[in-house]
Amino acid sequence: MAILFESDKNIFTIHTDNSTYQMQVDKYGFLLHLYYGRRTEGTMDYLLTYADRGFSGNPYDVGPDRTYSMDALPQEFPCQGNGDFRSPAISVKNGDGSYGCDLRYQGYEIKKGKYGIKGLPAVYADETEAETLEILLEDTVTKLQVVLLYGVLPECDVITRSARIINAGEDSLHLEKVQSACLDFVTGNYDIISFYGRHAMERNFQRIPVSHGSFKIGSRRGTSSHQYNPLMILARPDTNEDFGGCYALSFVYSGSFQGEAEMDQYHQIRVLLGLQEEQFSYPLGAGDTFYVPETILTYSGQGLGRLSRNLHRCCRKHLCRGKYKEAARPILVNSWEAAYYHFDGRMLYDLAASAADLGIEMLVMDDGWFGKRNDDNSSLGDWVVNEEKLGEPLKDFIEKINQLGMKFGIWFEPECVNEDSDLFRTHPDWALRMPGRKPVMGRNQLILDFTRKEVVDAIFDQVCRVLDQGNIEYLKWDMNRSMSDMYSAASGEQGRIAYDYMIGLYDFLERLMARYPNLLIEGCSGGGGRFDAGMLYYTPQIWCSDNTDALDRLRIQYGTSFGYPAGTVGSHVSVSPNEQTGRITSLETRGIVAMAGVFGYEMSFAGLTGKEKDIIREQIKKYRSYAPLVQNGLYYRLSNPFEDELAAWEFVSEDGAEVLASVVMLEIHGNMTASYVRFKGLESGRFYQEQESGRIYGADALMEVGLPLPLKCGEYQAYQYYFKQVR
Repeated sequence: MAILFESDKNIFTIHTDNSTYQMQVDKYGFLLHLYYGRRTEGTMDYLLTYADRGFSGNPYDVGPDRTYSMDALPQEFPCQGNGDFRSPAISVKNGDGSYGCDLRYQGYEIKKGKYGIKGLPAVYADETEAETLEILLEDTVTKLQVVLLYGVLPECDVITRSARIINAGEDSLHLEKVQSACLDFVTGNYDIISFYGRHAMERNFQRIPVSHGSFKIGSRRGTSSHQYNPLMILARPDTNEDFGGCYALSFVYSGSFQGEAEMDQYHQIRVLLGLQEEQFSYPLGAGDTFYVPETILTYSGQGLGRLSRNLHRCCRKHLCRGKYKEAARPILVNSWEAAYYHFDGRMLYDLAASAADLGIEMLVMDDGWFGKRNDDNSSLGDWVVNEEKLGEPLKDFIEKINQLGMKFGIWFEPECVNEDSDLFRTHPDWALRMPGRKPVMGRNQLILDFTRKEVVDAIFDQVCRVLDQGNIEYLKWDMNRSMSDMYSAASGEQGRIAYDYMIGLYDFLERLMARYPNLLIEGCSGGGGRFDAGMLYYTPQIWCSDNTDALDRLRIQYGTSFGYPAGTVGSHVSVSPNEQTGRITSLETRGIVAMAGVFGYEMSFAGLTGKEKDIIREQIKKYRSYAPLVQNGLYYRLSNPFEDELAAWEFVSEDGAEVLASVVMLEIHGNMTASYVRFKGLESGRFYQEQESGRIYGADALMEVGLPLPLKCGEYQAYQYYFKQVR
């Protein structure tokens, strides 16, 4: 069994294949955290220490024992108001106006399979793959109950954390802060790794020591954001890609969040991840239940690479769903950078015909096909096909594209509305906006109030009317502004808006998946502004960034790889000079960089030379053969593009039979020194044949010394090596 309970000591032990998590109910009913780390046996209650701590309060039940304080003990779900002055996992405003609660243990239940969460995305697994532990805590005064949920997937080395919060009392109360996971460490020095950024430059790697005080990341934007990703890694100072202990926390949620790493007065470290507490004050009436979004936890004793592969496996096998969960995705061309708003049906048809000739499988019609939309100032909310612009009904146009042997996809931005739209003129109260004030604008648009079912239903019906017009096999779901005016005309409790908005969004996506089970949905929010585990539950791939510059993408994709598998990363070849940076890179280099994810094109093919078309045909042929390995293989980072003179990464099939290694040189100098790329994850003692040259290499030599790169002149040279194991 993965979950054990020792009744004589009231100790819960959770085992995965390579990790152990342990907690104890003490004699006062407090649920204390004991251990999380490499797999071990026995009980770790000896790790708890007690001393008279000055200015640290003592629960009333302990009497004169001043050595017992919640301010110093490690806890599973610390609450505000019980004498712990560190950051809490839960803060409650009671019906009498007081703040605080005192949660004590009431009981537990162990179940086969993995729990689900009403209205929210969550890791899933059947009874042969997972177990669930439920622990009930209660405040005996207010009757507030918290059911802590632990989902255990042993083979993935994953433990998930969530909770149900139930008001079993008679008085209403407000949740002022809710975090889904807390890890308390009584000893040890750690670094905190986070991923910061901005629009068009997301998920930059940052690693700093955890020191006294609080390090906090988060989003107040209503989305998980370009600025910070809801992924945190705690690593021992000596941990690198291949060695050392480290922990990951990945929030399965797409809205505002916060994460914190705090070192207290006794050098203990607390890490929290959950909902953003600013502008959050959620009402719970008598009998109401609040469902806390989930956090994925995983531990690795073999460095950051193994930690990432744990998360990748969990995402691929237990988070992504549907037809395209692990299947190869169609290679597409998106019309955005090929034409922006300036297209008609003839131009799109020509783009599709050119793409079909090159071997591309799908045309995606991006923004500009609806209402009177010829720029970004109008028509969001009016999801009616502009047949005048297309020159014919959408159904007829799609049939023409299909006759070319091409699939057809379409862009939507269902969550937003322009003031210049029929929808807004009819229902101005359907937009989130502050009463009596002019709204804050973003991209000249407002956000629709998805807390309201009638709004979600109306937009859902509009979207379905379009999707039902023809053989549409792909939908790009975009969202292009931050949420600033958090006010709903239909709600008297504005502190619930951010959370309820996400419930409405998830409901929309769930219904869309149910109605169109063969539809491939790609998530997008100005590129990578909502790249999180929550969206992967509905969209098995996400547009990684609006920045398609190959060199910038190397760094963006590097940061993304720490938490998310390559098969979820939308990555396209675009023009050179790049339209975001002006940088010049070769078509070969752009192709190799884009093959680190779900491959496609974001460009017009008009004006390409015959040689360039041949290069594209070869890229498509190669990617089709590599796609299963890229999407489902084990991913290895071979360099750090923020520090090294080259960027290198590798995919290895789970059986070790296939290897794809890619390299881009970031620097070039006179009298250039030789560069070697050391491989990882090969089967020791075996031989591998590089398929283009036919040369055979020993696996151990490739992993110990590496492969020297040919010396080439010119910036940003790229190399790609495909190996098969010699049996």
